[in-house]
Amino acid sequence: MTITTREIHLAQRPSGLPGPETYRFVERELRELRDGDVLVENVVLSVDPYMRPRMNDVKSYVPPFRLDHALDGGAIGRVVESRSERLPVGSLVRHQLGWREHAVVADRFAQPVELNGHPSSYYLGVLGMPGLTAYAGLFDVAAFKAGDAVFVSAAAGAVGSLVGQFARLAGAERVVGSAGSAEKVALLVDELGFDAALDYRESPIEPQLAAAFPDGFDVYFDNVGGDHLAAALEHIREWGRVALCGSISGYNEAGTPMLPGNMFKAIGKRLTMRGFIASDHGDLREEFEAVVGQWLTEGAVVYRETAWEGLDAMPEAFSGMLTGSNVGKAYVRLLPDPA
Repeated sequence: MTITTREIHLAQRPSGLPGPETYRFVERELRELRDGDVLVENVVLSVDPYMRPRMNDVKSYVPPFRLDHALDGGAIGRVVESRSERLPVGSLVRHQLGWREHAVVADRFAQPVELNGHPSSYYLGVLGMPGLTAYAGLFDVAAFKAGDAVFVSAAAGAVGSLVGQFARLAGAERVVGSAGSAEKVALLVDELGFDAALDYRESPIEPQLAAAFPDGFDVYFDNVGGDHLAAALEHIREWGRVALCGSISGYNEAGTPMLPGNMFKAIGKRLTMRGFIASDHGDLREEFEAVVGQWLTEGAVVYRETAWEGLDAMPEAFSGMLTGSNVGKAYVRLLPDPA
């Protein structure tokens, strides 16, 4: 079967927020399948903050995107042609060749997905990489324990919205999140069960954080960096733990963002600050899927998503996610879920 598909290439490296000139829509013919390959028709595509630094030509934990090549990222797709015994036609799979309508994927790079009554998009979110990031970051990296007070930045996003709920379910003393609008602040408190929420666009974050935690807090889950990290260093308790997950406040800045000027506070407070990425925590996946899957089944976790429709919407969805127009996980749907 010969397939012509559409995919999105990196046309130029952006300065600041990626604009339309960053992308090129390309139509091309896919190669023939080899033994062990599957042809996948993508159903849902993920947009995630880590993709923005990959648009820069800098060394990181993942290689930068290549100019004039297709972008990539998480996707759920349906197998429409197979030369794999493990993945027959009709299988749903999770893979990393997003930003396109079809992909030829070697079966070792595709994981079968059973929906179990959930939408396919959940396996790019609460039951996918963002969910594992929240779970591993809170329970392993930050060594959360019952009775801890927790501060979460970007708490209405795909990861942060789960971190706060996981902490609450595991017995946190107090959970406070930051977000970028009054609507998101209300969501955190009224729907997601946070004890309080701070609108960083309404006023500076540091005095708000001081008022929310007059006696300090034990765990900071950092998705933002910048002023949020600086504020957290002021008010975290001695022997506190910081999970460094992301630094979205600096992703669209030209040059290298500077560390907060009060980093010395980490010394006197004997803080543990640890950067991490979800792929280092594959050993937790089975536990994570069992625990979070049960919480979802029980209705204990509230999960929110923001969807765009069609491949042409990928640039808008990506920019919207970077600027906070989404609530919860941002993704793009190409096709309805299989019946």
